[in-house]
Amino acid sequence: MELWVPSSVDLSRPSVARMYDYFLGGSHNFAVDRETAKAIEKIYPGMAGAARANRNFLRRAVRYLCAQGVDQFLDLGSGIPTVGNVHEIAQQTNPAARVVYVDVEPVAVAHGNALLAGNDRAVAVRADLRDPDAVLATPEVRGVLDFDRPIAVLLASVLHFVPDGDDPHAAVARYRDAVCPGSYVALSHGSLEGMPQDSVTSGERVRAVYQRTDAQLVLRSTADITRFFDGLDLVEPGVVLLPEWRPDSDDAYISAYVGVGRKP
Repeated sequence: MELWVPSSVDLSRPSVARMYDYFLGGSHNFAVDRETAKAIEKIYPGMAGAARANRNFLRRAVRYLCAQGVDQFLDLGSGIPTVGNVHEIAQQTNPAARVVYVDVEPVAVAHGNALLAGNDRAVAVRADLRDPDAVLATPEVRGVLDFDRPIAVLLASVLHFVPDGDDPHAAVARYRDAVCPGSYVALSHGSLEGMPQDSVTSGERVRAVYQRTDAQLVLRSTADITRFFDGLDLVEPGVVLLPEWRPDSDDAYISAYVGVGRKP
């Protein structure tokens, strides 16, 4: 087994974090992840492009937040570090920027901390974003981030893996309440709303494939996605299709909505 693979990893079950790494062209994935990802690509050949488009949104959002003076980031469900990570983007603008990556996937955390060795302003923590109190109480989160100053809470392409039974809206509200005024929440979320029928059909087939993995796929309506911003002031242009949020590239339209909100 590779040195970056924790002994606790179940190599028989696909991981959505490692599949996302595969879609982005990363190398921290296993045969079971690649086989499942390829099954999705057969249904939706644009999946790799969609992953890159989501990464581009994250880059645009982080740069926007840096321009607003934010220099602290809590990246929930961060996944496996790849090129263009939050700390790389933020610290290019402000070398003093601080980042905490949070993920439940052990490979993501192990590789993240290996990548961040020597960077005392960024750390990866293994925790479950569905338990905000536990996440917010971790020594790493409290040691790196100053909750008396604005923090950007990032939830890129992760909430659609949190089922309704785990009340993701309440979890996001808890993070919102924990940060001070002037903080932000930025997120992207899969949705089939407004998509043509062939995309809806493909989306349902993709969702069935995800049932084989460690997380089910929940594609919500724009109304439900907008609810994540309750108590926040939406940044223009509001909750929109992913490529429409302050575009600076020619990403294809994908079935995801995004937004950034500021805590007044």
